[in-house]
Amino acid sequence: MIRLFRALAHPNANPRLEAQRLYLRPMHEKDWRPWAELRAHSRAFLEPWEPTWPSDALTRVMYRRRLDLALEELRQEVGYAFHIFNRADDRLAGGITMAHVRRGIAQSATLGYWIGLPFARQGMMTEAIGAVSEFAFERLKLHRLEAACLPANEPSRRVLLKSGFQQEGYAREYLRIAGTWHDHLLFGQLAEDWRRERGRR
Repeated sequence: MIRLFRALAHPNANPRLEAQRLYLRPMHEKDWRPWAELRAHSRAFLEPWEPTWPSDALTRVMYRRRLDLALEELRQEVGYAFHIFNRADDRLAGGITMAHVRRGIAQSATLGYWIGLPFARQGMMTEAIGAVSEFAFERLKLHRLEAACLPANEPSRRVLLKSGFQQEGYAREYLRIAGTWHDHLLFGQLAEDWRRERGRR
């Protein structure tokens, strides 16, 4: 609990991000059961695109480890892990993380995200990425966001392009997914890109 209070002491603590159909907020211990149930229901849908799930992937102990890491990264202002909720019924829909926040001459961060099977292909992740981009560029004053996806993950590629990211490169054996090193497509979005796109809308 002391760690939680310390984490929540900094200016960007406990942000709640709003989107048209969604809201995003930091992880909380009370989220374990709906998180585990959604991940279990979506396992076959998610596993091809994620690191190999350990045997205890959905346990309360593993969730607490994730929560402890998220609170420590929040305290250090190097990472922000959000749960995504459907505004209509407050159901957990997925998660999005802005990690590896780099200051100094970089002013950048890396996005990672997942959506539960019942909420897939409904435009929800596009809304969630938009809310996180606004948080990154307006509130944290970052200059650049980065993301990556497997070449075969066409839905993820489409959502990044729709969210204003540009495909910038191709990295060989970039991440170990489902137990195997895989090439990835690399994407980036600059603050000026985001503001220009927001102006058009």
